[in-house]
Parts: sequence; structure tokens; C-alpha cells
Amino acid sequence: MKNLKLLWNYMNENKIKYLLSIISTALAVALALTVPLILQVVIDYILVGKEVQGNIFVEKLFGFLGGTTYLIDNLWLTGLLVIVITAVQGIFLYYKGKLSAEASEDVAKNLRERLYNHIQHLTYAYHKNADTGDLIQRSTSDIETIRRFLSVQMVEVGRAVFMVGISLYVMINLNVKMTLIAMATTPVLFVFSYMYFKVVQKSFKISDESEAELSTVIQENLNGVRVVKAFGREKFEIEKFREKNNQYKVKTYKVIMNLAYYWSISDLLTIVQIALVVVASIYYANQGLITLGTAVVFINYIFRIIWPIKQLGRILADLGKALVSTERIQEILDEEREVEKPVEIKPEIHGEIEFKNVSFEYPDDKNHKVLENVSFKVKKGETIAIVGKTGSGKSSLVHLLPRLYDVEKGEILIDGHNINTIQKKWLRKNVGIVLQEPFLYSTTIQENISFQNESNIKDVHDAARIASVHHVVEEFDQGYDTVIGEKGVTLSGGQKQRIAIARTIINNYPILIFDDSLSAVDTETDIAIRKALGERKKDVTTFIISHRISSIYDADKIIVMEKGKIKEMGKHEDLIQKEGIYKRIYDIQNVKEFEVEVERRESDGN
Repeated sequence: MKNLKLLWNYMNENKIKYLLSIISTALAVALALTVPLILQVVIDYILVGKEVQGNIFVEKLFGFLGGTTYLIDNLWLTGLLVIVITAVQGIFLYYKGKLSAEASEDVAKNLRERLYNHIQHLTYAYHKNADTGDLIQRSTSDIETIRRFLSVQMVEVGRAVFMVGISLYVMINLNVKMTLIAMATTPVLFVFSYMYFKVVQKSFKISDESEAELSTVIQENLNGVRVVKAFGREKFEIEKFREKNNQYKVKTYKVIMNLAYYWSISDLLTIVQIALVVVASIYYANQGLITLGTAVVFINYIFRIIWPIKQLGRILADLGKALVSTERIQEILDEEREVEKPVEIKPEIHGEIEFKNVSFEYPDDKNHKVLENVSFKVKKGETIAIVGKTGSGKSSLVHLLPRLYDVEKGEILIDGHNINTIQKKWLRKNVGIVLQEPFLYSTTIQENISFQNESNIKDVHDAARIASVHHVVEEFDQGYDTVIGEKGVTLSGGQKQRIAIARTIINNYPILIFDDSLSAVDTETDIAIRKALGERKKDVTTFIISHRISSIYDADKIIVMEKGKIKEMGKHEDLIQKEGIYKRIYDIQNVKEFEVEVERRESDGN
């Protein structure tokens, strides 16, 4: 019932169109059921020369056509009447289809936009754990399922109701016994349709989820096709796809078999029902209990109403699919968005930062503290390096600054303001972050660099020079107009990383974070980038996460993390003088190579 209400709410302003479509359906049904009644009058009255009797409307209608005597010699007028009624019926059917199609397409369009907009505003934590293939499935196939139901089956519900209701009223007025015979198997069909609905709804949900798993396998394989090629894992990937594809086939086949069972049994009941009406009509007409015209009406009506009744199972099945899709879509829409609070401020940010007893655990793992009692201060314009083993909390620490996650224990101050009081969008306009795994769009290099900032070509070139990628781009045939492949697949890892760096630094952030993003470039390029950054703006507060000592030795402060805690903190010269984690890292790395790099950088500085 809840999902049915949600489906109703999705219709929004299109409810009027659906109402008009259903009214058009009702009028089309009424006209269609009028034709057999005209045939009845012709058979029972006109052809035998009797005066037309029945309700006032019928008498006046045939009186308008000239009456019994005139119509015997001009029977073509009744044929013309049937043609006119059928033509008008066709007009109503056209508007039924037109209105329902317009409304359903509008609902689907609005739902896609609403879902896409909502996904854009979901939290970083949600997207980190989300299954991309499943999200795509919900945003495409599930919405299409709802569109099909609203376009076709919803109006068919109205058609079935009107067809059965009007037919039942007419038949009861003609002959009650024949009506009971005509509707004998209807209760059985209704019960059978409902049972089928309950079964197929569960089967469809299983099939839909299996399709989502299949989509995920395809999406992951296409994204990682270069890794598959590099490791020669084509056979493994094919087998993995074959397994998921087979699971989807089996589960979908179950849905199809349920449909086959329903149609075969309902076909049998339909044939039995038609046979009962035909036999009873012939018998009663032969016995003089009903007229030949009445028999024609009952036989005609049973062929008209049995299909909508039989269709009830299909309608309920599609309703079940639509309700499952509605539930899957609503699961996303119910996810909490990143909401800006009215009280949040937008202060001028310079880059002075202080962590005060900050502890943090991820929302989906409250039992594991990623950070514990982290405290340190950063002055405006300082460079802070963060080192430590994988899983020590380095990335989690810097991800708190742009509020990708919110601090719940302790506080982080930027220029004296608690970051939880600063508007997220404003904070992210002032805190630039270059992630370890860069994402580039399948567009030109210039558009990738100016992604957030609609900059002129000079600014793009300047940012590319700082990121030490300008000379590389200039060598491409189309330069900055070169269209890169999906996720930058046509570029090397270092080139992608440098373009991502250029995309970030073009915005002149007062706080800049390199989340192990310099690891994809060589040491010489690393030094060139940091040197260019230092020359461009002296008062940018910079955080650098790196495993390479030569990348961080000259930082104003080096923070050594272990198991979410700060184990060591100080300058390079001080940390290598005492036994500890930093000293061990320093000793493990090639000291001679480190000294050569330092000499080279100092030489370049002179």
C-alpha cells in the first residue's frame, strides 16, 4: 500500500492528464458496447418489422433515423451509424493513448531528474560504498518499468473496470440468468490473478536484483578492462560474467514460467467461459427465453469483457513490477542528502587550521576508531606533510577538512571557526583536494582543467604549467582541444594525475590538499610541481600525504600517523635524529638517492 501511494505521488501534476485519459477510455468503452445493442435492435425489431422498444434513448435514436418502416428499406443508415460510432470511439482511443503517453513520459522524465539530482546531493560516505551498476539499474530500467505501467497498464485498469461495469449493467437488464452464466468463471479469474500477482512480485524483485548484479559486473569490467588485459584475466572475467548471466537467466526464466502458467490456465478458463455463453445463448434463444438479438449481445459482450478480465493478471503483474521498482527508487530517495543548515556561515578563509582532540569513526563502522584524539595547529601558508602506514588514518584526516565527513568528537577550527558551522559548499570552494585516484571526464583537456572554474585559456595554461603538464599537452596533435577517453583512459597515470592537479590549483584555493596524489609522478616532476606552487602563492596552506621522503622533507611540519593517532610530529631534521617510525621509513628508502634529489632541488633553487 505504501509503494502504491508513492507511485501515485510520482504522478504529481500529471494526474489531470491521467484522469482525462481514463474519461476518454470510459467514453470509448461506452461507444464500443453500444454497437452490439444497435445490432440487437436491428435483429429483434427492424428486420422483423416491429416498432423499436426499450429505453427512451434507443427509441428516440431510431426514431431520428426514420423509424422501423423507413429503416427496413434503408438499412444502410444503421451501418452508417455503426461507422460513425466506431469513428468517434477511435477519436477517444487516440486521446486516451496520447494523454497517457504524454503523462507517463513526463513522470519518467521528472523522476529521472529528481533521482539524478538526489544522487548528486548524497553524502560522500554513501557514494564511497554505493554499487554503481545498481544505481544505474535503478536510474534506468526501474524508471522505465514505472513508465511502461503508467503508460499502458494503468489506463487498462480503467478500461477493464468500465468494460466490466457497463457490460454487467446492460446484461443484467437484458437477462439475469444469462448474466450469471456469463460471469461464472470471473471470480475464479480474479482470485487466480491475485495469486499470480503475489508470486510474480517476489520473482520480479529477485530477477531485478540479479539484473543489477549483472550490470555491475559489466560496468566494473569495462572500467577495469586495461587491468584485465594486463593480467591476462579475460577468461576469468568471461566466466564471472557467464555465472551472473546464467543466474539472471534462471531467475528471469522463473518469471516467464509464472507468466506462462497464468496465461495457459487463464486461456483455459476463458475458452470455458466463452463456450458456456455461446451454448447457453443458443439454447435460450432456441427455447424462446431470449431473443436472437439478445443472444448476439451476450456473445459479443463476452468476447469484449473476457479479455480485460484475463488481462487483470498481466496488469497486476506489471503493477507488481512497478511497485518493486518504486521501492528500489524510493530507497535512494530516502537516503539522507547533504543539507546546508540555515545557520551555517561563509567566512573569509585564509588557511589557519587547528585540530582539537578529534576522534572519528566511519558511519558504517562505529566500533572502529579511524582517528583518536588528534590535535595539532597549522599556521597560514604552512606546508604540512602526513606520513604513515596504509590504514593509519592519513586520508581520513584530510577528508575531514572539506567536510566529506563530519566531525562528531572534538573540533576542527579554520581561522577560528568550527568547520561544522561553515557551509559545506563554501568550504569546498576554499579547500581544494587532489585525490589519489583522479577522475577525468571524456571531454577536452581544457574542459577538464576548467571543470569548476570557467577560466580563460591563459589561466588553463598557467595551471597546466604549475602541474608540469603544459609541455606534454602541447605535444598532442590537438593540444588542449584533445578529447581524452573515458576516465582519461588515453593518458598515462602521471598525465591524468597532473591534469587533475591543474584542475584543482586553477581555483586558487587558500587550503590545498594532495592526498597521495603526487605518487603517480616521478620525483623530478614532484619537485617541479611543488616548486611552482611555492612560487605562485606563498600563503597557501598545503597538506601533502606521501610515502616518499624526498617529497616532504622540507615541509614546515611532518605528522607521523599510526593506528589513527599522531605518533611523531616535527621537522625532518628533528625526526631523523630520534628512533621512530619516520626514521625507519627514512632508513628504508634509498638515502643516497634522497641526497641526490635534495642537491638537485637546491641547485635548481639557486
